[in-house]
Amino acid sequence: MTYQQMISLYPERWRIEPSHKSLKNNASIRASPTKIPRTQSNHVFASFCALVQFEWLKIHTKLNHFALKHKLYAAAIHQAFQELQQMKHSIAYA
Repeated sequence: MTYQQMISLYPERWRIEPSHKSLKNNASIRASPTKIPRTQSNHVFASFCALVQFEWLKIHTKLNHFALKHKLYAAAIHQAFQELQQMKHSIAYA
């Protein structure tokens, strides 16, 4: 391959890399606790479904996958904290 061919091919190759990174970090494809081939394939399928959802949200919110994941985690933590406060309140007045 000539230098010019490599330079022209690189942008095409790079377009795939952010998807791979998001699949690993945001869709948790590498965090599979499964050992059986069927459950492993189910985990891979679920990870790809999550990636599709991230892409859909990215288009509609104009946020990247990492910002979306952060927003989802922040909302989950907020909801968990509210639940904890309600539990404390119900115990205090029981």
